Amino acid sequence: MGRRVTGTLELGHHKRLMLFSGRANPTLAHHIADRLGIELGPITLKTFSNDEVYCRFDESIRGADVFLVQPMCGNLENGVNANDALLELLVMVDAAVGASAHRVIAVTPWYGYSRQDKKSAPREPISARMVARTLEAAGVDRVLTMDLHAGQLQGFFGIPVDHMTALMLLADHFAGLDDDLVVVAPDAGRVKLNKQFATRLGAGLAILDKERPQQQVAEIGHVIGDVRGRTAIVVDDIIDTAGTLRAAGEAVAGAGARRVFAAATHAVFSGRAYENLAASPFERVVVTDTIPLRPGVPASIDVVSCAPLLADSIRRIFTDDSVSEVFGGKNHAF
Repeated sequence: MGRRVTGTLELGHHKRLMLFSGRANPTLAHHIADRLGIELGPITLKTFSNDEVYCRFDESIRGADVFLVQPMCGNLENGVNANDALLELLVMVDAAVGASAHRVIAVTPWYGYSRQDKKSAPREPISARMVARTLEAAGVDRVLTMDLHAGQLQGFFGIPVDHMTALMLLADHFAGLDDDLVVVAPDAGRVKLNKQFATRLGAGLAILDKERPQQQVAEIGHVIGDVRGRTAIVVDDIIDTAGTLRAAGEAVAGAGARRVFAAATHAVFSGRAYENLAASPFERVVVTDTIPLRPGVPASIDVVSCAPLLADSIRRIFTDDSVSEVFGGKNHAF
């Protein structure tokens, strides 16, 4: 299966894996293809002058398992925003279904609209559910995603959802950092995730008392747990504007932590994120490459690639092997 051929990974005489990339994160798609030992399939993607998205597969995909790598994020280099990425994924799916693909699998490690997963006020949409329904209506057979903001998002789908986690990759990045580590959960909702992270590192656990008076605004009360004189790692799933993360770092440093680090799977980095990170007390901020970073990244940012994990998962889906074995069956513990 490691033999390099153009755009296709063959199993036996009839089964084919074909991997294509949208414009949201082609670098990640190339890294996945390299891990699989194949080339990305040829595809034409463009935006017309009236902002409509166009897609065409440039070779036959009939009867193939088609994996479409497209996180629902923007890419300044390619001129697409998050909504463009979502629509582009939908037209890729529709084109694949119309071209008689055997199965169409959306590889979307960053699931857009994931934080709009419930009604927080009257007359609001549940946009994460709408995205799931739209993907299914377009013809997706399976979804491969990573570190959903809430695991219950899987329940919005009536098709299989393979929920991967990068937390083990991130935890391993900090292995051997210090003998006196404490993992800090940014709020009560992240305690279970952070406990798993702490267990993997043999670290202690602390929790931040956080409230959200309004959207994209957070207030940190105090630190619950002992961080004084210790090396603290604030672990979350998403860094958006980094305002909350900066406040968390300042609260932990103010509580007496000797060194402060941060880790998160999804580096959304919108708005004043870079300015907030540059002004924060974090020595290093470790993220994955589910979302491409825009120019001007602070020197404190380290990127860990999730391509090996996604490639392994894609291979297992293709060969009908157990995906949960990648994590020893513990991926749902997050």
